[in-house]
Amino acid sequence: MKGTDSTREQSTQFNRWSWVGVDVLVVVVAVLLAALLRYDFNLDLALSQPVAWLTVIAGAGHLVIGTLTGPYAVDHLRGSYEEIVDIARTVALWAVPLLLVSILLPYDLGPRSLPLTVGAMALLGMFGARFVLRASRSRSRRLNATTTDSRVLVFGAGEGGRQLVRAIVRDTSSEMRAVGLLDDDRSKRKIRIDGVRVLGTSRDILSVALETKATTLAIAVPSANPELVTHLKDAAIEADLETLILPRTSELLGQVAGGDLRSLDLADFLGRRPIELDASAIANTISGRTVLVTGAGGSIGSELCRQIHKFGPKRLIMLDRDESALHGTELSVTGQGLLDSDDIVLADIRDRQRMIEVFEHHQPDVVFHAAALKHLPLLEMYPEEAWKTNVLGTLNVLGAAQHIQVKTFVNVSTDKAANPSCVLGYSKRVTERLTADFADKDKHTYVSVRFGNVLGSRGSVITAFTAQIEQGGPITVTHPDVERYFMLIPEACQLVLQAAAIGRDGEVMVLDMGKPAKIQNIATTLIELSGRNDIEIIYTGLRPGEKMSEELFTPGETIRRTDHNLVNSVLVPSISADYVSSTQHGSPDNAAEWMKNHSREDNHYSNAH
Repeated sequence: MKGTDSTREQSTQFNRWSWVGVDVLVVVVAVLLAALLRYDFNLDLALSQPVAWLTVIAGAGHLVIGTLTGPYAVDHLRGSYEEIVDIARTVALWAVPLLLVSILLPYDLGPRSLPLTVGAMALLGMFGARFVLRASRSRSRRLNATTTDSRVLVFGAGEGGRQLVRAIVRDTSSEMRAVGLLDDDRSKRKIRIDGVRVLGTSRDILSVALETKATTLAIAVPSANPELVTHLKDAAIEADLETLILPRTSELLGQVAGGDLRSLDLADFLGRRPIELDASAIANTISGRTVLVTGAGGSIGSELCRQIHKFGPKRLIMLDRDESALHGTELSVTGQGLLDSDDIVLADIRDRQRMIEVFEHHQPDVVFHAAALKHLPLLEMYPEEAWKTNVLGTLNVLGAAQHIQVKTFVNVSTDKAANPSCVLGYSKRVTERLTADFADKDKHTYVSVRFGNVLGSRGSVITAFTAQIEQGGPITVTHPDVERYFMLIPEACQLVLQAAAIGRDGEVMVLDMGKPAKIQNIATTLIELSGRNDIEIIYTGLRPGEKMSEELFTPGETIRRTDHNLVNSVLVPSISADYVSSTQHGSPDNAAEWMKNHSREDNHYSNAH
């Protein structure tokens, strides 16, 4: 292994010093050509002693400067932007001083304009040598392509496509060959990237695939929306092409490489929307402050912790009653899973006194309350558990926050709280009303954030469908027309942070979830992605409390715009915390009925009690 590394290092050094020789030769030739042009091709004058001195000084200057601080001090990729900048700087560092010497000092280096002309011609020569090298390498790779190489059509001639094509062309070990580009922007029809030409639009996938004998379609548009991905996938299937996609920009580390391409997944069809955040507003809310997250071991809570950690809080307190979930969150946030930090809190939000102890000890400035029971069918069977955790648990956290004067409190709610029809929705609607009550009584900010299903969360329909496919089916769908809103977990949590930063006291911030997706289509897509077309879909009927389509707003709510185009807000009537805390239920059915009645906006359930 050491011998191999040594040989590779020697080869790299030889290659680098070879280019030193090439560039110095270019400088010498540039002096000669510039002098011949200046002296009207009089060879005797062009080979005079002053010109010879200029040749020696320019060549030596380029060698010394380039070796100490220029392109030969590091191992650049030939023809890269970084190398070009280094070459230009090196030439300027010897050409400009020589020009000044010729003009200002009594030294004869030939015509006074000669250093400037030599510098320009030397740059052209060095750039040209590298262009010829890159062109010859690209041609060699195309000619040497083997029958086992993947012949790739790249969709997208923007920055993502440019980087991907260049990475494929320059990677001599890659088994991919870029055979053409596609782009729906017709102004790019004549573009060539490293010898690879734009051959058409997405409508031409079939004909271009036949013409180029392509085997793969690579989608190199990191911000591609679900509609575009679906259209390209269908076209690729018709052309018998494998479909790969370049991850979103936020998922990439450094420059794009061919190895970054991956197979399509469900998120590509449902949740690839660009989210533009006001990072400064979020930083003002979080940076340098103590932030506490309840339910930190859950899907939303853990991602919130990861997002919050990026904004540099003074401390991040992660609270959950599940020790294993806390371990996983700590590992993903800090890279350590020792569970010996004071920032890891094992506690149950149902325990009012414990919440007060935790808040008094840690003194958080900002609280994100994500702890909740969320499985609709279970809460329909056990409504009193929703009462104890979602309602009273939230009341305990709100009370503890008010007790120590938390600056910002964010209650994570759900779209099922809009015009609720199930125990989960009833309980979460009551928590929105409780949060509004604390906003009325406290000078600090209390807001709720409402959004729908998130892809990849624990217990989601996606998880259930995936498990059913792995078991050989069938997939169970409640109804062929049932539809839900979906969003990626990171995007949802980013917008929760944005809503917290711009939220107005007492309001419910409602995230724009895009268009709802039919559950049947999701099941069909997952089956297609699995490659197991024998999986059957059966329909079981809507369960108690389920809607055919979810809503983000209750009829009659006044929707207000906010400072962010993907966040709206509504006002909800408050409900007295004292009234809720003093309520007792004789049975689970009574608990369900109480939450149902008090999820409505009737005035006689408000603070009058």
